[in-house]
Order: sequence, then C-alpha cells, then structure tokens
Amino acid sequence: MPPKKKPRTPPAPRKVQAPKQRTDSSGGGSNRTMLYVAAGIVVVALVAAGGFFAFAGSSSGGDKNVASLMAAAGCNYKTVKAHVPGGQTHVNSLTKKFPWNTDPPSNGQHYPLWAVWGFYTAPVNPRMVVHNEEHGGVVLWWGTKVPPSTVDQLRSFYNEQSDGTFGTPYAKLGTKVAISAWTGDPAKYRQNGYYGQGHLAICPRVDSATLKAFEAFRKAYRGKGPEGIPLSLDKPGMGPQ
Repeated sequence: MPPKKKPRTPPAPRKVQAPKQRTDSSGGGSNRTMLYVAAGIVVVALVAAGGFFAFAGSSSGGDKNVASLMAAAGCNYKTVKAHVPGGQTHVNSLTKKFPWNTDPPSNGQHYPLWAVWGFYTAPVNPRMVVHNEEHGGVVLWWGTKVPPSTVDQLRSFYNEQSDGTFGTPYAKLGTKVAISAWTGDPAKYRQNGYYGQGHLAICPRVDSATLKAFEAFRKAYRGKGPEGIPLSLDKPGMGPQ
C-alpha cells in the first residue's frame, strides 16, 4: 500500500466515456481555444525576447546524454520521427486503433481533448495522453505487474516536478516501466510534413541508474512539445472542462 502522505489521485477525465461537447478534426471547444491563444501569446513573447530556443525540441547533445544514461540503466531508448498520417493529428475516437510508431505511444494521432494533468492509479486512455505529450508532457507508464513500491518511486519522481508530467498504468508493459515525450519546433509544426519527434524509453526496473536517466530525459524534453504550450498551462488538475 502507498505511504500515508500519498497525494490525492486526480479524478479520471470526465469526457472519457461519452464526450457530450461537439468536437471535430481540429477539436477542442472554447477552453481549448483560450489555452492556445494564451500559449500563442507566450510563444510570440519568447520569440521577441530571443528565447524561442526553449521550445525548439531536444538538441542532439541532449539526445546523446539521455541515450547514454538510458543504456547504462539497461533501458531500451529511441527517438523517432513523429508519424501523423494525412496530417490529421486529432481523431474523434476513444476506441479506434491509431497507427502509433512506438508502444507506449510517444507521438501521433490523438483524441481532441487531453487528459486532466496528474498521476493516476487507474489507466487513462492513451489516445488522450498523447495529446498531453503534444502539449509538452513527459509521461510515466508502468505495467500492471509492477510492484506498488516501484509505483511509489515513480510517484516521488512525478512529485519532484509535477508541472508537465503525467503518470498512468499501461497494462501491456507487464513488469516494465517507460517514459515518453513528444518534442518539436512550434514554428515548423504541421508545416511541410513536420510533426517533430517522439522519444521513448522502456526499462526493466526502477533503480538509481533509471532515475538518473529519467531526470536527464525530463530535463531534455519536458515543456518542449511541438505546440509550444508553456508549463504554466500543464499544472496538475488542469484540463478541458
């Protein structure tokens, strides 16, 4: 059982079972529009200040450092070109099989509404979680056979920097854990077939080497989603209403 100071698990997204609001391929509603307007203002301000590089995705140096630490931890790590067939990022289905190029997903097509930010003990639909990745989220995944003590370690890692971090069980991992992110340059996103990169590491255990690699991964990729959403809009409990 988790320790007494276990943070309260956020409620599951209310829209998962039967979304009542109208959505389309560009998805979202008024709250989504307001979020993107706010994000756009922040991005413009950063460009004017010469700080746009903060959103520009991962550097090759970051990739090499993360890759080295993941290898030392015994993790299977890769970076892939984001795969978005036909340029349609939003697909209004919570059951359709999407053509993701990593498992768990690190990029690609997703549901028009993202999940409420948090650390969950019950699985969250990955079609929503990919949208959190598009916003710059680093996602922690673990299989159903992972012991509670390991989940507690992941929760502690999440609590260190909860903004722009997400946690959810993922049954297919079994005894393994994973961390993923979707990065890219917002100035190029959706232009000329550019959708950024997906990053995924699958690890057999969580120990000091794994946590060191996860810290490097988080530092390299958190808050660097291809849409340029700032971390101030990715806080725990935030989500579409």
